Amino acid sequence: MGTRTRRHLSLVEAERRRLQAADLFEQGMRQSKVAEVLGVSRQAVSLWHRAWREGGSDALLSRGPGGSSYLSAEQEAELEVLLRAGPMEHGWEDQRWTLARIGRLIEERFDVTYEVSGVWRLLDRLGWSWQVPKVRAVERNEEAIAAWRTETWPAASHPRMSQPSAGGSASRTRPEPG
Repeated sequence: MGTRTRRHLSLVEAERRRLQAADLFEQGMRQSKVAEVLGVSRQAVSLWHRAWREGGSDALLSRGPGGSSYLSAEQEAELEVLLRAGPMEHGWEDQRWTLARIGRLIEERFDVTYEVSGVWRLLDRLGWSWQVPKVRAVERNEEAIAAWRTETWPAASHPRMSQPSAGGSASRTRPEPG
């Protein structure tokens, strides 16, 4: 079952629950009891009750998924093209896409705001992953990497081998050779 189908089912279920609440309000049931019967929070029932009081059962009907909260299929396709162009194409100084950068790009290009977690879910749905890119970074410095591997890494990974022995013993039971 696809994401959009699951979202639709949850919207239908939520609407059914709100309409059940409206029926219970009409019967005079207290809000706390409605929350208990429907298995929802008292805060949710309070909001539903206010909407029901002001607009009847129609006020509790679903208005569908929030269209301005999500990108259309065409916008998602355009986003993929924008992402493939790389961050430098959009003004960043390196080739790293971050969730925050992608969220900012979406907001600037499509006027739609996503939380960072929403950007991650969108990218996941589009088949993107967090893995290291196949293309090496433009600013990669091979000489610095080679120097680090031959000089810094051996000293860091084997500190005793890179330092001359000071002699002596740290053992309390074995005296220092004299």
